[in-house]
Amino acid sequence: MLLTGLAAAAAATAAQAADFSVAPAELKAIGSVEPRFQSYNVEMVEVTGGRFWRPYPRAGRAFDQDDRYSPRAPIDLSNPRLRMLAAALSPAYVRVSGTWANATFFGDAETAPAKPPAGFNSVLTRAQWRGVIGFARAVDAEIATSFAVSPGSRDGAGNWKPDQAQRLIDVTRSLGGHVAAAEFMNEPTLAATNGAPPGYDAAAYARDFKIFREWIRQSTPETLILGPGSAGDTASPSTSGITTRDLLAASGPGVDRFSYHHYNTISPRCGGHDDPTQALSDQWLARTDTTLAIYRDLRDRFEPAKPIWLTETADAACGGNRWDKTFLDAFRYLDQLGRLAKAGVQVVMHNTLAASDYGLLDETTFRPRPNYWAALLWRRLMGPTVLDAGAAPASGLHIYAHCHPERQGAVTLLAINTSRDVSRRIVLPLSSERFTLGSPRLQGGTVQLNGSTLALTAGDRLPGITGIATAAGTIRLAPATMTFFVMTGAANPACH
Repeated sequence: MLLTGLAAAAAATAAQAADFSVAPAELKAIGSVEPRFQSYNVEMVEVTGGRFWRPYPRAGRAFDQDDRYSPRAPIDLSNPRLRMLAAALSPAYVRVSGTWANATFFGDAETAPAKPPAGFNSVLTRAQWRGVIGFARAVDAEIATSFAVSPGSRDGAGNWKPDQAQRLIDVTRSLGGHVAAAEFMNEPTLAATNGAPPGYDAAAYARDFKIFREWIRQSTPETLILGPGSAGDTASPSTSGITTRDLLAASGPGVDRFSYHHYNTISPRCGGHDDPTQALSDQWLARTDTTLAIYRDLRDRFEPAKPIWLTETADAACGGNRWDKTFLDAFRYLDQLGRLAKAGVQVVMHNTLAASDYGLLDETTFRPRPNYWAALLWRRLMGPTVLDAGAAPASGLHIYAHCHPERQGAVTLLAINTSRDVSRRIVLPLSSERFTLGSPRLQGGTVQLNGSTLALTAGDRLPGITGIATAAGTIRLAPATMTFFVMTGAANPACH
């Protein structure tokens, strides 16, 4: 009895000294996310080819606006490495949309004409769209998209016409494909610079959205209507531009899923000047919550109870910040997934899979960047059932818990230590498999799993992703690391 009492006292002392302790068997389920929760974008301009955000010049060279865009050939969606890496993140949605989609003509021809028809800026060919369908089928991804709204898509009175959208749906079906979800247009709040006709306002959007809604219900009723797909709303909106509140008040209800876009900031390409020293701060990471609160309130007011999808997100809009292809941004990536799953957001689509500095993969080689390795571990270890791990235990320590996607009763805990120089301690009452992501250099491209560098193998395959057996008790979390703990013996009733 004395030894038992001493052991209990020692455990209690350790728990008090630690930053966090958990009883994994007792964590309550607070919701679930879609199996395709973790998804991604392939921008329409990647598919058609054209000007997109230019990757940053080599270190040491100053950035200027001449570096904003660069021309690029269409992405090779048949590339074996690209498909292998995308398949490892499946099931997923692949959203083919973006700013350029608002003015893209679908010609249903195998090759593009010398120049786009009047009222459009680019052309999507049948061969290119066939490539999207083949990619989606090969990697177990459902297609989401949006349609052209530029002057060329309109009748003489300026009303939107569904003929282009109908052609895309018809060709998709003829090729054995399926459009799972669609937004009417990309980012209607930014219509003035987004391809819409001059003077486009909330009333014009409402008129067009009603045409779109009626068309999609009749022509492809199995396709989910996403909307409004807004970006840029703030708690104190400016007097210029179109707000989401204006759009929703004018158009009325009618979406199946409420969608929005979020970036923590804008890149230097669009005038941003953020300091990477803030990238691990609680304030920086909490921007995800701030934006969600704005759009959730609008959802509750205009589309109550509709599931929320974040259909475009990354650290910085306009191609990403300089550090977005480094290990530093992986903290935001995993923390954002954890926050949004806990808040009930059903799908999160990262922008992009393989373009510019925010791509999960290098756009030239398709080799994984740090965010890809973070995404891979999330996919393998964090299932759709979300558990309540409690409030943030301490500044700089973020804790999330899900049921394991495959093991009955097993709980996965994600512990993110964002302090650059302070270790944290957590107490786990069960043995676990430990998967710690770290890097010798925060703003570097190297990722280590339990101290070993992650890289494709000589056979161009993914390396083995294995954990380290870890005994129950107090566990140290090194500074600037992210650790998944898989507790197979949790026997949590919510995970059966």
